[in-house]
Amino acid sequence: MGMGTAAMEGLDTHRQQGGAGTLTTVRPAALLFLSGAAALVFQVLWIKQLSLVVGVEVSAIAGAVSAFFLGLALGGWFLGRLADRLARPVRFYALLEAAVAVSCLAVTWVLAHSAAPFVAVESVSGVAAWLIIGLLLAVPSFLMGGTLPVLLRAVHRQDAGASRRGGTLYAVNTCGAILGALLPAFFLIPRFGVQGAALAAASLNLLAALGAWLLDRKAGGAVAPPQLSTQSAPLSGEARLAVALYAVAGGIALGYEVVWSQMIVPFMSTRAFAFAIVLATYLAGLALGAALYARFSHRVRNPWPVFGGLIAGAGLLAVLEVAVLGKWLVVAQTYAEAVVYQWTGSGFAGMCARFAVAAASFVLAPTLLLGAAFPAVLRIAVGDQRVGREAGAVLACNTLGGIVGTVLTGFLLLPALGLVRTLGVLAAMAALVGAVAAWRGRSSGPATAGVATGLIGMATLAVAVLLPTDQFARLLPGASGAGLVFYEESHGGTVAVVEQASKGARFHRLYIQGVSNSGDAMPSLRYMRLQALLPLIVHNGEPKSALVVGYGTGITAGALSQYPGLDKRAVAELLPAVLRAAPRFQGTFQAASDPGLDKRLRDGRRALQASAEQWDLITLEPPPPSATGVVNLYSRDFYQLAARRLAPQGIVAQWLPLPTQNVDDTRALVASFIQVFPHASLWTSELHEMLLVGSMQPLELDAARIQARFDQPNTAAALKSVGVPSAAALLATWVTDRDGLARFAGDTPAVTDDRPGIEYATWVRPRELNRVLPALLAERTAPPLPGATADLQADIELERARLDTFYRAALAAYAGDRETWGREINRLARNDGDNAYYRWFMGSAQ
Repeated sequence: MGMGTAAMEGLDTHRQQGGAGTLTTVRPAALLFLSGAAALVFQVLWIKQLSLVVGVEVSAIAGAVSAFFLGLALGGWFLGRLADRLARPVRFYALLEAAVAVSCLAVTWVLAHSAAPFVAVESVSGVAAWLIIGLLLAVPSFLMGGTLPVLLRAVHRQDAGASRRGGTLYAVNTCGAILGALLPAFFLIPRFGVQGAALAAASLNLLAALGAWLLDRKAGGAVAPPQLSTQSAPLSGEARLAVALYAVAGGIALGYEVVWSQMIVPFMSTRAFAFAIVLATYLAGLALGAALYARFSHRVRNPWPVFGGLIAGAGLLAVLEVAVLGKWLVVAQTYAEAVVYQWTGSGFAGMCARFAVAAASFVLAPTLLLGAAFPAVLRIAVGDQRVGREAGAVLACNTLGGIVGTVLTGFLLLPALGLVRTLGVLAAMAALVGAVAAWRGRSSGPATAGVATGLIGMATLAVAVLLPTDQFARLLPGASGAGLVFYEESHGGTVAVVEQASKGARFHRLYIQGVSNSGDAMPSLRYMRLQALLPLIVHNGEPKSALVVGYGTGITAGALSQYPGLDKRAVAELLPAVLRAAPRFQGTFQAASDPGLDKRLRDGRRALQASAEQWDLITLEPPPPSATGVVNLYSRDFYQLAARRLAPQGIVAQWLPLPTQNVDDTRALVASFIQVFPHASLWTSELHEMLLVGSMQPLELDAARIQARFDQPNTAAALKSVGVPSAAALLATWVTDRDGLARFAGDTPAVTDDRPGIEYATWVRPRELNRVLPALLAERTAPPLPGATADLQADIELERARLDTFYRAALAAYAGDRETWGREINRLARNDGDNAYYRWFMGSAQ
């Protein structure tokens, strides 16, 4: 977020008055608070919806959001010029707020139904498809962009107080935006869904419109517009320079946000409420900075060096924070979490405190200075006559600068230089802006401030040059004490592979944005092999094609090569760096260099939307469903899309992690799946994971066919090496059919695109596996195998008994009952000690 763009990034909204006299800012500020809150709510909703329409690719979202900001800039420019000619600016503001409410509701509804039309238009003309999306977002953002200039015109007096009033209104608007940043994740979307949240936000706009209308009526008259010359005089040279520097500063500020968004994740979470806290902290810094400057602006005699010092100082603080970053942050987070938990008794509140400490450590101090820069630049650029035009120019150019800064940082600097060097470049640019501003103000006052700005710039350059390029990589959780064998930073996120050791074996783990995703240890090998091979083995037809959504370590995609008869194998992966990290993982059957595996770089949902290809198997292995944006691959709407891409007798196989969400959220995930697939079953693929298998036609388990498919040499070898030694062992992983799943789900509402509750679920309780696994196993039935031989049935029962022994041991270990763990795991060692999967866990029982 930029400075002027930032809270207004949500949208600047405001208040005002007409009337025979001029207005104070008190009552208009209350309206501004409502408008700022609504603005951020809509921004959060639209970014979420855009991921369903254009995909979650960073470039796609950046393009769509840029269209939104372009609308803000144009609105600030054109409506700001109009504001200077208005006799009743408060009434016009009321009309703007009402129009914002109506247009925002319309956009939210249209976006909810735009995915298929977007794909259809894009197949004919990509330019046309993106132009439609751009225009759709530009209409409400154009209206939003004009609200602040109109507001400033409404409260303007013929004095030198534009900076103070502008800073105050900006601060209040940003305080509303803080509330708007928190509401969607913590209350509105979980309670009302996306469309319900939009209605709530629009009601705030309408309330602001009503308040402005009443203020206008109470004022009882028009405000005479200033006497302007018939020919619009251009901005003064001083104002043009200030606006230009503020535009560059806007680009730098948005560049900081791109860098911070990647740096901070390893110290937080991929949950939506974690990002909401970061955004709220960013906005809090802007609001407090603007309010403080507004409070003391009358003491500033020469605003130029002060403005320059604020921009340069923010850059210095940004690089200093990274320079001192270390394990102390984790210690501080842990302490804050413990204190809040002791005070509230809520693990969720404690975790939020942990996130807030991280957010404050990264973004609060620099944004204080960036927020103060807005009223500072108003002091320079806004005169007495054309307040609307000049304020609109400030906001518009800052927003345009933010667009350029986001694109350059994300797609040029970050891939070429990495996080640390990119931050250094941005800070150096900030120092240059500060130097130019200080030089411009050298003749208007004492040189002290200019000298201070120069010293800030030199210090910034020194710190930026001395920062080690691996400063951030060395702090990645999971990399401590382990070998970092792969690391790459890009606009899509950081991807790392670390080597670790357990039970005498060495293995690798994949970290995306500092969060562990998977690895090539035995438990991961087992569930990912089953993710690919089990649905192919039980398939009623003769599968010829398979699509994997999510490459990850490549184990699932690679396992497809061990099933003969597949003519088409493909995988959809979002991050190119994940594919480049792939050769570091074992057990993939050389998937990274397999010419028969079609690797498609795109969001999995978009991969299905954009192509009418049909598949015999679609196997889904995205990140855990609680991560931001990943719910797009777990919703009922997505399963309906996947079902339309199935060939006759096709199967969808969905990875179901157990400890990453609470049991009620697991029930919601199951409900989403079975509401689409009339024929569904559940299989246990590993202690911590299960596998949902669904189809539109009946899926009958044919014992003879399953045995024959399992016995294919490559298939059998791939499964035996992960502890599935026979067809009986494979069938022993059966848990239940659709009826059992329906009993487990009960009346829990399904996860949908409009109600993506799993993304906003509360923090996972300790040892949740001890709740959800027994609840699922309680629905277990014997696999329906008509015509199966007695020997096969006996072998299945034997393998199931061994699996039960292992699960009893594991659950006892999670409960802290080491006696039961040791007894059961030793019994398993005696009965099936050669099983590679069980043997992985046996070392800790010694």
